[in-house]
Amino acid sequence: MSKRQNSKYKLDRRVGENLWGRPKSPVNKRSYGPGQHGQRRAKKLSDYGTQLQAKQKLKGYYGNITERQFRKYYTDAARRPGDTGENMIGLLETRLDTVVYRAKFVPTPFAARQIVSHGHVKVNGRRVTIASYQVKEGDTLELSAKAKDMALVLEASKSAERDTPEYLEVAEAKTAKLLRTPKLADVPYAVQMEPHLIVEFYSR
Repeated sequence: MSKRQNSKYKLDRRVGENLWGRPKSPVNKRSYGPGQHGQRRAKKLSDYGTQLQAKQKLKGYYGNITERQFRKYYTDAARRPGDTGENMIGLLETRLDTVVYRAKFVPTPFAARQIVSHGHVKVNGRRVTIASYQVKEGDTLELSAKAKDMALVLEASKSAERDTPEYLEVAEAKTAKLLRTPKLADVPYAVQMEPHLIVEFYSR
């Protein structure tokens, strides 16, 4: 399992946006970048810089995905028929940890990865501990009895911070069903994501 080495919110300040839409984000108080030179006037980004930032933003949003994993999602998306950017979003959004996060079982993508790797999530009745496991349309997820009583799970279910998207059917018994693979327009990102720029970045 890859481990995030730096602060979760450092990326927020680097891109100047509240990626996860959380009230704890330092961008809410300090919109400039981190470090002693953070308040300098921002330079205008080149086309390459804009594409790189779009990639770092989307990759960082999903937590601990490595560059190798992320590029693999692009390669897989490019092989599939249809729009590569849309395919990429569909692959990222059907990761098991992402579906757990979208279902509001936990408050953050990082907590979702942890709860999956600790064996608290079942897919179609079978325990799965791989965060990158691809959930298929019609699959049903359920939290273990122990996880249902965890403080962070109870906190997330009561939070009004975000809503569950329409492509998921979520029950109070902490079960969720993936109805369909989402498109970019279906995904409730807190900031604008630009997968077409990522496609341009990798296809250079």
